[in-house]
Amino acid sequence: MSSSRRLLPSTSALAAFEAVARLGSFTRAAAELDLTQGAISRQVLALEAQLGRPLFLRDGRRVALTPEGAEYAEEIRAALRQIRSASLGLVANVRGGILNLAILPTFGTRWLMPRLPEFLEANPGITVNFATRIGRFDFAGTGLDAAIQIGQPDWPGADSTFLMTEDMVPVCAPGHREAHGLSGPEDFARATLLHMASRPTAWERWFRDRGLQPPAEGGMQFEQFAMVTQACMAGLGIALLPEFLIGQELRTGALERMTPEGFRNRDAYYYVTPRARSTYAPARIFRDWLVDACNASAG
Repeated sequence: MSSSRRLLPSTSALAAFEAVARLGSFTRAAAELDLTQGAISRQVLALEAQLGRPLFLRDGRRVALTPEGAEYAEEIRAALRQIRSASLGLVANVRGGILNLAILPTFGTRWLMPRLPEFLEANPGITVNFATRIGRFDFAGTGLDAAIQIGQPDWPGADSTFLMTEDMVPVCAPGHREAHGLSGPEDFARATLLHMASRPTAWERWFRDRGLQPPAEGGMQFEQFAMVTQACMAGLGIALLPEFLIGQELRTGALERMTPEGFRNRDAYYYVTPRARSTYAPARIFRDWLVDACNASAG
């Protein structure tokens, strides 16, 4: 057997192996795949012979993965998932495809979702599925085609397309500034500062950029954008929030700006695609639309 053939087992053998590895039983794997137990056993034995090493430890009726088998099962499971996803996309949308997209929850709900009908109307053959991811992650094994993230364009093994910058503004509830005597930025250090976990150094940079000493007290920490926004509207303190995400609160007066000038975050929003998916049509089509939508929003 040639080395290339040896390293490319049949999908039926891989499916049988993955089912046994996941279920821990040849009998249950046979039931799931609608095959006999003997057929499953032969598929796995043939795979082990092809690879030249055992994948399972067999002790009577008990079966357990070898350490090598456990690692192999994880990789094969991800590969089979990607094959199923590609097949589903082809069957479901012969003129489009499925885009599995990771988004930041607040960006997704407040900025992207109101604009998404425009994309779907222009591209009826593309189905977009969403997952939530915060921070950099490994695309391998996730089945994700792209991600919208905030950070720097230095994601290993991926291409990053610039979308938009982020201007942050200090805000508070109506009347909070007057009630606490916060007449200018030099007074903010004695206020209760509300921090977002995703931007932990924002307030410190805001003070230092203005030649002011950040307060020693840390203030209140919040994991989610919605929570810090609600806390600010409730008058618990002052927050430094992305301006484009609080447009509604500023328009309705639920929040008010404390200074006329903003504060540009050093990080920016990017559309990230793993290089293995850079030519995937739905990912490219969505990227081009997203860039145009961000430019229109900024203009």
